[in-house]
Amino acid sequence: MTTPTPSERIRELGISLPDAPKPLAAYVPVRIAGGVAYVSGQLPFEGRELRHSGLVPNEVSQEEAVAAARLCAINALAVAQEALGSVDRIAGVIRLAAFVACEPGFAAQPAIANGASELMGKIFGESGRHARAAVGVASLPLNAAVEIEFMFELVD
Repeated sequence: MTTPTPSERIRELGISLPDAPKPLAAYVPVRIAGGVAYVSGQLPFEGRELRHSGLVPNEVSQEEAVAAARLCAINALAVAQEALGSVDRIAGVIRLAAFVACEPGFAAQPAIANGASELMGKIFGESGRHARAAVGVASLPLNAAVEIEFMFELVD
């Protein structure tokens, strides 16, 4: 029995990758170097609409922030697909960095980052296990609740 490809797993999960979000400033969404795709921070956009904005947990619930992290991961896959031609060129996830706009004293950033981490596990299996940072910040671009960046290992 063959292992499903990342694109097959994405379909099995009922996910349709959106058009890749465009950069908000002077940077590229993906930079490829040395067999690694570095994906710039992605926000929780759904189409042109920022879905989750404000500080966690007072303006955005923890559950909404987990959903925002998952949406950021889907957008990261979309920009990777645009740059690579297919998500099937991704061998696995090296690192994920999650930034959570939150109120002082909030300390559940790792639980929010799991919204992206768990999705990577479902898509890439064991290769989806990654190093990670989950950081609380005072604010993010466009008042987003979550921003996530990735390092993807590419197929040789």
